[in-house]
Amino acid sequence: MREFDFVVIGSGIAGLTFALKAAKHGRVAIVTKRKGVDSNTAWAQGGVACVTSDEDSFSLHIDDTLEAGAGLCDPGAVETVVKEGPERVRELMELGLHFDERDVSGHRELDLGREGGHSKRRVLHVHDLTGLEIETTLLRAVERSPNIELLENHMAVDLITAAKLGFATEDHCLGVYVLDEITSVVETLRTDRLVLATGGCGKVYLYTTNPDIATGDGVAMAWRAGAVIANMEFVQFHPTCLFHAKAKSFLISEAVRGEGGILRNNRGEDFMARAHPQGALAPRDVVARAIDAEMKRSGAQCVYLDITQQPREFLQERFPHIYETCLQYGIDMAKQPIPVVPAAHYQCGGVKTNIDGATSLPGLYAIGEVACTGLHGANRLASNSLLEGLVIAHRACAALVRNRPPAHPAGSIFLPEWKSGDAQDVDELVVIYHNWDEIRRLMWDYVGIVRTDKRLQRASARLRNLQREIQEFYWNFRITADLLELRNLATVAALIVDSALSRKESRGLHYTLDYPEMKGEVFRRDTLLSRG
Repeated sequence: MREFDFVVIGSGIAGLTFALKAAKHGRVAIVTKRKGVDSNTAWAQGGVACVTSDEDSFSLHIDDTLEAGAGLCDPGAVETVVKEGPERVRELMELGLHFDERDVSGHRELDLGREGGHSKRRVLHVHDLTGLEIETTLLRAVERSPNIELLENHMAVDLITAAKLGFATEDHCLGVYVLDEITSVVETLRTDRLVLATGGCGKVYLYTTNPDIATGDGVAMAWRAGAVIANMEFVQFHPTCLFHAKAKSFLISEAVRGEGGILRNNRGEDFMARAHPQGALAPRDVVARAIDAEMKRSGAQCVYLDITQQPREFLQERFPHIYETCLQYGIDMAKQPIPVVPAAHYQCGGVKTNIDGATSLPGLYAIGEVACTGLHGANRLASNSLLEGLVIAHRACAALVRNRPPAHPAGSIFLPEWKSGDAQDVDELVVIYHNWDEIRRLMWDYVGIVRTDKRLQRASARLRNLQREIQEFYWNFRITADLLELRNLATVAALIVDSALSRKESRGLHYTLDYPEMKGEVFRRDTLLSRG
């Protein structure tokens, strides 16, 4: 058993920011499944939404966020994140991050982008590789900190709680079991302050913009530990993922539409002009549903994002990564429209927390995409997620330092080591891969952009059977990262379906043909799931 003052699971913007701040107060372990740079943050193209110009204001940013959230945002959470954002962004810049600038009348100022749902230009960016630059900057700072131990190629298995160990005291988090993917040894990490920063669950769907690691691990572990889960029905589908047989999960940033990109159907028509007053810059749920409807109406496999009215030099300067990637696949975005389709992108629900990241389980905090703070409501406003990661990581660290749990007498809490018993090595990996594929196809077909009760009920019935099969596999064989991810995917898929079935209305990202209207105050609440 190894002891730390803080354990962070996940290495995106939220996890790394928390670790850097917590390292000033004790020893920190960061548990990450892959190399540190492999995260949802690193894949983020757009940028950080933040009020930095005189033409913008906190009230406008707050109003845009509330409008996108379709009545389910927590106004207090929105105000906190928006107003505390500039200071957190300044700290990030002090670590060495340089956002793009432009020359205005002989002096330099931040080059602000605009994305769907924003009434002003307020998105700070580094070309179209903002997330990767943020991730790299934070990792460099982590490497310089002597109080941080980065456990790469380690995957959290399950949280250790007082209830699981049979303690009579109030339940609280005591630590976590962690699989070393290289040695296959399960280690025991002891801490009274455990932070989930595991990102989202995009890989639960067949088509996603997320990296392979986005398997909903944090939500699944928190659920098994008894924490409250909220609003899992709200899964954001990004409207524009590159449609190409050889392209894997490549996102075409919303910033392309912010710079004048037009969505056209296979007849060249600007179909968004008749779908919403803001056209291609409508909120993401509106755009994704409009594309889905257009594809179904025409039988086309994709639609097209046309930004050919912009000069080649501008596109190469503003979107160098997107431009070069499209060119690799034979698409010159300066001359021809980009074929795009919607894909699962962002988890707006998650582990229910307060504005400081505290969950319903004492000692357990959740920050970043894994958490449901109330900021996003029923639909996330573009580029608000990186801002949330910075703000809530800061607040979580302050809260955990301020409310440090009382010290335990030496030897008063001993966590048992992991035991595999008579479990055997996995003999048929095909079972894991088959179930993984079935879950993702089932979720895409039955729990996608447009839903019905009948589809959801079919998904629910099949997922229950799959969960039983996977659980039997889990107990009979030695664990591997693939098996753990499959187990977590099945759990999160079931939570999404259960949440969707309980919301008898269409709101934000949850659209059902059986209840196409948004209801009144009776449904202006969170969908809460708890095992208690």
